[in-house]
Amino acid sequence: MVVRAESSTPHRRILRKLGLFALLATCLGGCAAVTGSGSGLSVRALPALQLDGRSLGIEAVAAMAPTPDLLATDAEMRAFVQRYTDGIADPRQRLLALHRAIRGQATLGISYDPVAEGTARDVFHRTTANCLSYASLVVALAREAGLDAHYQWLKVRPEWTLQGERVVVRMHVNTAVAAGRGDHFMVDIDPVPTANITGSRRLRDADAAALYHSNIAMQALAKLQIEDAWVHSVRALQLSPDLPNLWVNLGAVYRYAGQHNAAERNYLHALQLDPANDSAMNNLVVLYRMDGRLEELAYWDARVAHYRDANPYYHAWRGDQAALDENWQGARDHYRRALELAPDDARLHYALGLAHLGLNEPAVATNYLQRAIAHAVLRSDIDLYAARLRELEQASAPATSDAAAES
Repeated sequence: MVVRAESSTPHRRILRKLGLFALLATCLGGCAAVTGSGSGLSVRALPALQLDGRSLGIEAVAAMAPTPDLLATDAEMRAFVQRYTDGIADPRQRLLALHRAIRGQATLGISYDPVAEGTARDVFHRTTANCLSYASLVVALAREAGLDAHYQWLKVRPEWTLQGERVVVRMHVNTAVAAGRGDHFMVDIDPVPTANITGSRRLRDADAAALYHSNIAMQALAKLQIEDAWVHSVRALQLSPDLPNLWVNLGAVYRYAGQHNAAERNYLHALQLDPANDSAMNNLVVLYRMDGRLEELAYWDARVAHYRDANPYYHAWRGDQAALDENWQGARDHYRRALELAPDDARLHYALGLAHLGLNEPAVATNYLQRAIAHAVLRSDIDLYAARLRELEQASAPATSDAAAES
């Protein structure tokens, strides 16, 4: 997705046409939510929720939060798959036909709704979905069509508050489909710009079910429905105890319930699973500040700063903020630091080139756009950078001719 706008001055027009502000695009609302112990913490040993004088133990969780079969199909769904894929032998063509049928307004016409949770059956009959429920529909129908499909987790560039002190980490789930001859496709209801994707991995069906419960939990927590949030958070961990962000989510529920020791243990356990987990570290800072534990606060503040400053996307984010203010020198400096930490990131070469263009240094900008092309992997990115480079060269040509004439 490229954001384009027009401006009056030549360099400003070129900068906007080159898509600088596409670096700031986000489209993750309603996806798998992430808010955000000690040694040997296990799901079975989680403390009971203490709320309004009541105690709720984990033995009640399975009955209170049953897990639906996210991938179950019914006769109408199976007939749908047969209608649109029957007789298509080539897996790639079968996938494309199925995808057109799912998205087409004359067929299912699925539309995006960030709070539209549910199973594949729910989405099929309701025709609205968020990224996780849409992935469930696609996985279910693709498997029914004989395709190799699975859930996929995308790690997305984190975002910081304007002060750079807090980090928002989002998870995005889509579908990966193998379509023969080494072809692999991502199917997504709300695609993440490739510039914002920093990693991916396959998810088990059980992981997707855990994220289903986690979404419900975080929606409940936002409404201060603490019991529902706790029950679904625990159920998510029962299904996928190795996902660190689920421990962070449960820690947030304990903190809202006033059980700070339990919250702390959850955050620390998340860090055992993922020592660089930004969300867990930031939640510890919040907790220790609330409790006035100044020594621990100072330690984790320093850890947060260390990991933040070693994160190329923090510096890229600061570059984005400077670019929004048309502070091209600041943008250049921040993008340069980001590139030092991630020298193979094509999008950072691209952004640095645009910052140099803002500084009226088209020759340097050209160099970085050429580097962006050399480092890019996706054909769509290569084509974008090449097209923008041609625009820059064409825009710079008259100025070069004028200078030669004057000399």
